[in-house]
Amino acid sequence: MSTSVHDDPLGRERAHLTSSRAALRAMREDVEALDISDVTANWVNAEVLSRQIDERIKALADLSDTPLFFGRLDYLHAPGADRAEGAEGERFYIGRRHVHDGDGDPMVIDWRAPVSQPFYRASKKDPMDVGLRRRFGYTGGDLTAYEDEHLSDPREAARTSKLLQQEIERPRVGPMRDIVATIQPEQDEIVRSGLGGTVCVQGGPGTGKTAVGLHRVAYLLYAHRERLARTGTLVIGPNRSFLHYIEQVLPALGELTVRQATVDDLVAHVEVRGTDEAPAAVVKGDARLAEVLKRAVYSHVRMPTEPVVVVRGSRRWRVPAYELEDIVRELLDRNIRYGAAREALPQRIAHAVLVQMERSGEAPDDRVQDAVARNSAVKAAVKEVWPPVDPAKLVLRLLTDADFLAVHADGILDEDEQKTILWAKPVRSVKSAKWSAADAVLIDETADIVERTHSLGHVVLDEAQDLSPMQYRAVGRRCTTGSATVLGDLAQGTTPWATRSWGEALAHLGKADGVIEELTAGFRVPTDVITYASRLLPHIAPGLAPVASVRENPGFFDLRPVAGAAEVVAACEELLRNEGSVGLIAADARVAALAQALTSAGLSYLNPGEETTAETRLTLVPASLAKGLEYDYVVLDEPRAVVEGEPDERTGLRRLYVALTRAVSGLIVAHAGELPAELGGADQPWSST
Repeated sequence: MSTSVHDDPLGRERAHLTSSRAALRAMREDVEALDISDVTANWVNAEVLSRQIDERIKALADLSDTPLFFGRLDYLHAPGADRAEGAEGERFYIGRRHVHDGDGDPMVIDWRAPVSQPFYRASKKDPMDVGLRRRFGYTGGDLTAYEDEHLSDPREAARTSKLLQQEIERPRVGPMRDIVATIQPEQDEIVRSGLGGTVCVQGGPGTGKTAVGLHRVAYLLYAHRERLARTGTLVIGPNRSFLHYIEQVLPALGELTVRQATVDDLVAHVEVRGTDEAPAAVVKGDARLAEVLKRAVYSHVRMPTEPVVVVRGSRRWRVPAYELEDIVRELLDRNIRYGAAREALPQRIAHAVLVQMERSGEAPDDRVQDAVARNSAVKAAVKEVWPPVDPAKLVLRLLTDADFLAVHADGILDEDEQKTILWAKPVRSVKSAKWSAADAVLIDETADIVERTHSLGHVVLDEAQDLSPMQYRAVGRRCTTGSATVLGDLAQGTTPWATRSWGEALAHLGKADGVIEELTAGFRVPTDVITYASRLLPHIAPGLAPVASVRENPGFFDLRPVAGAAEVVAACEELLRNEGSVGLIAADARVAALAQALTSAGLSYLNPGEETTAETRLTLVPASLAKGLEYDYVVLDEPRAVVEGEPDERTGLRRLYVALTRAVSGLIVAHAGELPAELGGADQPWSST
């Protein structure tokens, strides 16, 4: 005898999923059927409206392998109702985006809506008027299980959600996925914090800080869509591989308008073809360079020594040098941008002429003032007193002219620091110069001294611990009138100029009042792996709290002596027998040899940033590009080589810490030589549980 859908809770939920998908299709078809021919006054309006419709159609896409809803809330009372009246509670399905039926009644509620918040925050201690919280389990896009928590029933003990654990530990193939179904209360608090303030999130490996930052963007776009549509949002990552890895998270949440970039993209005023030695990069990244650049820019201003004589018809109007000097000094005292002051100067001179005209009985208007400001004598005076400054040319002169640098760095940089950043060989032009990434940041700083940088409504800065003070300033310029979400881990700072504290970083960013939050619960990295990697913390970030893994599955961990590359390849083949992605992480200098060994063994592999597929699940990762990436299983080749590949030991140990913590389900540490002493050395073997 078959069971009817009314007697089958799972069948009812599947039916609701089917109906919801049909409703989403209908919503999309309604948009596709819109006829805008009669509502657009001109082709510009038509183009804008057409683009908006296209974006709406994309946002309403139904991703077949992505659950449309992942939870359900049964409230005890109707929201806003007087509980004394015994109002019957409502039921809401919580999903990635809002879906309504033909009558406009909601079938799925957006996870960002206020009514959805208890799905993440409610507990036995504070049920938030939720009688039942139901989580759904999926295989692909098919609903296959559910799990109930009766939050308001004192007879039911609090317990760990099995479906939640399974979702956290689910194997991953392809780009980073959203965590919308697994957001924890402490993460949700950060996600839903207001647009007005800047939030800095310190989080160790596997704490979900990157996903929290991306979901915060999605939440802010939901809560402040009109404002952010005008001002814009930006996600900044450390490199292209990382951005490719995270780029599908926001579209999966229905957000398609967020721009992504690296810091190098932001400051791309010149082509970067050179590199700096670490000492030079450290000095160039020092915030003191901002004052050196400002001095150099304003050194171009010269006090006038000659009057300006403006001829109009038969009259000559003379503005004496002392009055011109007063105008110049007043503009300097206002501390406005160099370019803005230069644009204001001819108007100030013209105003001085108009005052004389009025005293003589004339009645000049704004048109006369504009004409005087464009007078050739005024233009010549402005060019002499306040000449234009080309940012790249100015930085080039500072880096190649020892005397020019000495004058403007006096009292800021000592002689050794000046020698460190000076180029050894003369350069003919801006185009022929081999600019470094740090030089490009200096040019960006100079450009901002000349003309104000456009500010966005919100900026997310990920892997922020690796930025120099000057890079922080470059990012801060992009959100002077907006806010920021800063994400990082001080223990994973792998540049010689890595930040020492978040307070210092926020000050350079121009957000000294930002709130610092710390995530210490590890949801991604297995217990054995994070415990082993945490042996490095006293050496790389003393005082930083280690991540406490909350995974019930301790994961797979193995310290494995190997004889050579062939056994490293064999370890990869072993892990590929499991479901999910595999990363082979190695010191940059060893990548070429390992690539050859993989090819010889007939094992196909990808480079970081290339999307894994069911056919090719192995990625060969240089240690320098491993930050921010995750794989189900990792083979870490020769830890000591990772450490020795960096310019100093602390940076090398931090790079190793990053490499050790990329695995979600299992890690094999393959080593032919001795392990670094900071890990306990070869004489202190690790026993995996």
